[in-house]
Amino acid sequence: MGKGVKVTVISSVFAVMVGGAGYGAYNIVSALNGDGGSDGSASVKTGPPSGDEIKETSAKFFAAWEKGQAARAATYTNNDTAAEPLLTAYDNTAHITAVKITPGTAKGATVPYTVKATVSYEGRSKPLTYRSELTVVRGKTTGRALVDWQPSVVHPQLRKGDTLVTGEAANPPIEAVDRGGAALTKEKYPSLGPILDALRDRYGDKAGGVPGIELSIKHAAPDTADTSLLTLTKGRAGRLQTTISASAQAAAETAVKKFAQSSLVAVKPSTGEVLAVANNRKDQFNAAFEGQVAPGSTMKIITAAMLIDNGVTSMNGPAPCPPTATWQSQTFTNLKNMPPDEKATLAGSFLRSCNTAFIKLIDEKPLTDSSLTTEAQDRFGLGRDNWKTGIVSFDGKVPAVSGPDRAANAIGQGQVQMSPLNMASVTATAITGDFRQPYLVSPKLDDRQLATAKGLSAGTAAQLKQMMRLTATQGTAAQAMAGLRGDFGAKTGSAEVDGQAVSNSWFTGFRGDIAAAAMTEEGGHGGTAAGPIVAAVLRTGS
Repeated sequence: MGKGVKVTVISSVFAVMVGGAGYGAYNIVSALNGDGGSDGSASVKTGPPSGDEIKETSAKFFAAWEKGQAARAATYTNNDTAAEPLLTAYDNTAHITAVKITPGTAKGATVPYTVKATVSYEGRSKPLTYRSELTVVRGKTTGRALVDWQPSVVHPQLRKGDTLVTGEAANPPIEAVDRGGAALTKEKYPSLGPILDALRDRYGDKAGGVPGIELSIKHAAPDTADTSLLTLTKGRAGRLQTTISASAQAAAETAVKKFAQSSLVAVKPSTGEVLAVANNRKDQFNAAFEGQVAPGSTMKIITAAMLIDNGVTSMNGPAPCPPTATWQSQTFTNLKNMPPDEKATLAGSFLRSCNTAFIKLIDEKPLTDSSLTTEAQDRFGLGRDNWKTGIVSFDGKVPAVSGPDRAANAIGQGQVQMSPLNMASVTATAITGDFRQPYLVSPKLDDRQLATAKGLSAGTAAQLKQMMRLTATQGTAAQAMAGLRGDFGAKTGSAEVDGQAVSNSWFTGFRGDIAAAAMTEEGGHGGTAAGPIVAAVLRTGS
């Protein structure tokens, strides 16, 4: 993707905030409590804590924690106001006792440790074991060596505002099964873990199960399901039918593991059913459904549809590919070493992913600042915030804009935002002509009304499908799609993001009645990382 108007990632989507209020909050409280404050007459230590200080501070903190002395343990942190309630809950509401903490070898100021304890509730007990770590820092005003407070100090899966609770589960357990009745478990399909939690949270009471007794994390983030950590008493699981295909899911799980920060969604174009959803991320964020980033040149599927539907050009009509294109003072370029072609057709510029061809055409009559938005909403069902997939998902965003971003939007930069779910749906609509809102659980279970859109004319869909076929056999997607058989097509994309040295890799494609899209953060060209992920799932033929 050539340099154009870049997109700014919405950090609240791809980053999870952790930690307490920082040094300042501790020092204000400490001063009020007279705990280690300075009257100005004594020197305050500065610089990183020494090895002895790290060992001493962590040992004192662990000792108080083991004894259930929450208030005392909190005084060894740099944010006792935030630390004390969570440490108190560890004993009082989580009912975790007999705590034994074994520190490992410190790496600098970071101390790893293993926690072994017992969770007891109403006569039932089970052992609990996990690993975490803490970091010792220097208090800025007190000079004391202190534990840098993060909720993850107590448990690695805790985040800001979360707490631990043991009791009757909020929802009965579920036995999620795929479209053929095969069980879907976190153990067999790890990236389904957060999704199965979300499904349990939403449908546990509708699946006919009975809740058990569990230790779980109550998350502060809205619309986030509890995370079960330990089951003391199993409830009776209710059976929940999903649209997932076990074979497609297995292929997706394997494929995303090859590239860090990758996500994929596969759908069944004839129905809208989600066949696979997989994420390879260090956090628990379901970027496959909820990601909001620029889709790069995969957006040209929608832009091409807009050009065809508005009579600007057609698959075999003109779409010249000059070396550069300027739109309202912003100059756009193509991939490095792409030869210009002033006689190119739309199909030719599409299969080579020529940016300048699309930029040159967006000012043709009758196109306006809102034409791309209208196409995305009315034809592809995007950007109306009304998808009801069964779990939390993002519906895409294609805002009507003027200036350089109007051109940037047309090539998947600017202010356009998509998730792999959105782009898999775009491909499904492009090859069938019908928008069928993707879903993971049948709307009949809870009487959800799925989103609708008028879709594409047969002529437009036929042209888009043929251009994607050409891209997969003769264009930028040919290498990734090599070896596939049957009716297949694809579109590549790479999206530049502020602050990243390498662009995000995007790829979407179809084979028979399966459409898939993938994104790899900082994966480079679309065919390099995201392409092989999509191709692996398309090979399942589900």
